[in-house]
Amino acid sequence: MKSFRRLVYPYLVWAGLLIVLPMLIIVFYAFSTEGNSVIPVIFTFENFARFFSDSIFMEVLLRSVKLAFITTVVCILLGYPAAYFIARLHPDKQEIMVLLVTLPQLINMLVRTYAWRGILLNTSFSPELKVYIGMVYNFLPFMILQIYTSLSKMNPDLLTAANDLGCDEKTAFLKVTLPLSVPGIISGITLVFLPAVSSFFIPKLLGGGSYVLVGNLIENYFVTTGDWNFGSAVSLIMTIVILISMYFTKKFDYDKEAI
Repeated sequence: MKSFRRLVYPYLVWAGLLIVLPMLIIVFYAFSTEGNSVIPVIFTFENFARFFSDSIFMEVLLRSVKLAFITTVVCILLGYPAAYFIARLHPDKQEIMVLLVTLPQLINMLVRTYAWRGILLNTSFSPELKVYIGMVYNFLPFMILQIYTSLSKMNPDLLTAANDLGCDEKTAFLKVTLPLSVPGIISGITLVFLPAVSSFFIPKLLGGGSYVLVGNLIENYFVTTGDWNFGSAVSLIMTIVILISMYFTKKFDYDKEAI
């Protein structure tokens, strides 16, 4: 057993260097600012006060959460029927449909977004609608695959038993199929909401620079202005928002299991 535990060490080193260390650096920059020749670094809450005291930054944060929320809801509304349709096909046809869903994912997301930029370039759509189209297109497969996985694992005998007990197709779906697919919906929400709320290149490419989200804000302060302290504070705030979102989605999943 001890010999197998050693196999974990490379992963721990990798996680420490690529996950823990960068997060510690972000926390350090977020709670500090440049000092003077005597005290090179001054620890302060000024970066966070600057973010919450300026209504523009709060507006960008709320816009990002709104975008991710609407994107997630649309992906559920489009993804559940698609996943349900695939799950009811013959197993051979299911494999083909799953391949068709995952095939676009083999192309880099940036390339796919550039393709949509060309498609939407001469349309009269608003920058906001273009961003929503790009978001839903890029993240919809994650929702479909997660819901399909839950539906494909469901025992068909449960529906047969529901029919024998007098349930029609609609009631069987609401009482059996939908509750059993909740874990897939929760996983899909996690895989869609979290990357959508922090996305930066989709709004940048499809929004034409007029639709700024938190991801664009962080990129601007790190790359353009070079204000790593404020950029780190915004990143840390965004991390907290994501962790809170994960907590509520997991809590909702646990509540469903308890029921």
